[in-house]
Amino acid sequence: MKKWIILLLMSLCLPRTVSAQEFELPPLKQDEKEEMVAIIETKDEIDVASLKESLKKYDTLHLRFTFSEVINGFSIKGSRNDLRNFIDKNKSSSIMMVSEAREYKISGVGSIPFVGAIRARGYFDEQGKRLTGKGVKVGIIDTGMDYHHRDLSINYKGGKDFVDQDDEPMETGTRNNYSTIHGTHVAGVIGANGSLQGMAPGADLYIYRALGPGGRGTTDQVVAAIEQAVKDKVDIVNLSLGSDVNGPDLPLSRALDFIARKGIIPVTASGNSGPKTWTIGTPGTSKKSISVGASTPPMDIPYLVVGREKPTKLYPIKGIHLHGMNHSLLIEDGGIGKKAELSKVKGKIALIKRGFLTFEEKIKNAIEAGAKGVLIYNNTNGPFMGVVEETFHIPAYTITQKAGNDLLVQIENQPTKVEIQFKEEKDRLAPFSSKGPVTVNWLIKPDVTAPGMGINSTIPGGYSALQGTSMAAPHVAGAAAILKQANPNWGPEQIKAALMLSAKPLYNSDGEPYKVYEQGAGRIRLEEALRLETLVTPASISLGQVKGSSNDFLEKKLKVQNNGNHPKKYSLKEDSVKKKGIRWELPLSFTLQPGESKEIVVRAILKTQLQNETLMDGRLILMENTKSYSIPYLFAVGEPDYPRVMGFAAVPGDRKRTMRYQVYLPGGAEEFGVALYDSETLKFIGLADQKRNVGRGYIENEVNLPYKEKSRIYAVAFARKKGTEDYQKALIKVK
Repeated sequence: MKKWIILLLMSLCLPRTVSAQEFELPPLKQDEKEEMVAIIETKDEIDVASLKESLKKYDTLHLRFTFSEVINGFSIKGSRNDLRNFIDKNKSSSIMMVSEAREYKISGVGSIPFVGAIRARGYFDEQGKRLTGKGVKVGIIDTGMDYHHRDLSINYKGGKDFVDQDDEPMETGTRNNYSTIHGTHVAGVIGANGSLQGMAPGADLYIYRALGPGGRGTTDQVVAAIEQAVKDKVDIVNLSLGSDVNGPDLPLSRALDFIARKGIIPVTASGNSGPKTWTIGTPGTSKKSISVGASTPPMDIPYLVVGREKPTKLYPIKGIHLHGMNHSLLIEDGGIGKKAELSKVKGKIALIKRGFLTFEEKIKNAIEAGAKGVLIYNNTNGPFMGVVEETFHIPAYTITQKAGNDLLVQIENQPTKVEIQFKEEKDRLAPFSSKGPVTVNWLIKPDVTAPGMGINSTIPGGYSALQGTSMAAPHVAGAAAILKQANPNWGPEQIKAALMLSAKPLYNSDGEPYKVYEQGAGRIRLEEALRLETLVTPASISLGQVKGSSNDFLEKKLKVQNNGNHPKKYSLKEDSVKKKGIRWELPLSFTLQPGESKEIVVRAILKTQLQNETLMDGRLILMENTKSYSIPYLFAVGEPDYPRVMGFAAVPGDRKRTMRYQVYLPGGAEEFGVALYDSETLKFIGLADQKRNVGRGYIENEVNLPYKEKSRIYAVAFARKKGTEDYQKALIKVK
């Protein structure tokens, strides 16, 4: 709980930071708490000299960055009061939007050959030129890069440091234990060219260090890096970072949509907040970017075997090496892992419920009691992945709540023996991979998946394996570089379509297809993308929202183009997994000559009234002679059950007995409020704020706290809309 509180405090009191997932963030200094960074977007380009002159009137304000490529405007840093006064005094028709720099997190062996980037002889274009990404400029916005690394130095062509404000974007070295490795790892996946070969070993790498020690930076630093990438005329930009806010309208997402219209291919990580729906965060919500989820390359996956029952999948705990058992052991109920509950686990596997104690405490207590292994089962639905900082040398995994409860029943009935065995799997969705769809516009996101578990790549001074959608995104950026070299006239829409149409749809361990808003089109296959002779744009069908009445319909225009050398006959049909209640009106078959294109319209009609508010997803199949391509579709019926509250943070206010909070409402709310509870008894204290009929977007306010006798309280933000209520909480220490 303590770490969680610190993260929440950081997210509101500092300039909104971009944070590396691989590292714990340093504690705040007291004098930083009153400062923030504001990004001010203007209608026209700014007069820098006049702006600097006006800022001199304020003691704490200084100019950080000016923007003119992806947005018009500037960012300034200073005390919250000075910023408010400056904005109030300079309000005019030229100011379009003011937003606080927000918190983002960087989203962590065979994976590159697996998606088809390297083979013995390589790939060649029609003129016989080998395809390595040569001549393609890839910009990497991250923690910098070790540009002296023997596998990266040859491809490093330049960049900029927006943390130290110089032209040397080197990774943070040893500095108070907050060194970074993330950007070097991402760069290696894209373009390593030495003993390790990346996806595009001939690509030119441009490095933009927007995240500093511990992986921290601010949103305006990222926007400034995007601006520099535009000025450097890169072809592709990779952002392996994200936030926990699922919305299409934040500055970073809009900036990526803008550069895509200028011809630059933006590739983003979807985030590591899975496995639940609606967990994709900005900028992965950008409409025109290629948002990437994480799948598994060929790898050994641990399973729990109990007699002849179907094996149960085990989920790793980050920081603990995967262990198996070549013999069976008894399993014993260990409660929640307190020492008093572990008296019977000696020589056995301890089955422990999640909650109350940290993972380290549970495992350490079990080891001290003589356990030979630990299984931690969830206290809510679904799988989860734990994290430990200490090193343990016994098998320790997590399992679902259902699997844990089933084991408890067996243990109560009779002594139960279990084994841990490994089975090779590939093309499964990684449990941490964030899922869509995007709120408000109901876009299909992610667009594709790529390997993101156990990915070996470069780090400063060597090599290491990491996992995360941060590792999946550069696979796609590298694949885009190969496609760009092979098709120099293709823009972002064509590159994205080629990767999606050639992707392999993924299925779970039960043989059922993942939802399209979980995997997009599927796992990328570069070799198939290079051989494509048909393009469909867009390559997914996000239809929007209908009320759900009978005969309601939604339609979408698609462009089909024959890029081959021979005439091709095309037809469209539904996937074999048809959805009840939907009828599709699809065009008749047609023929396209080489180089010819045709615009077609597909229409989804509700045959009957659908009462349940839901997401309808599936795939249409485009037949090209005897070949087939799947095109994912999605639309919302009624008001889907998306989270009504996101990104809530609360901290003590500037004055005594006050609280400052900020929250994002993706769809607005009929009723919104912030309730206060006693941190010890959880007794309701009162309402700190309450509003009705609130529009979508961010709310920020400073409010009085009603009771003086409490020094620590829970603040709970809640929002109600159309019969659904959601909430998020924060623990604050009152001044």
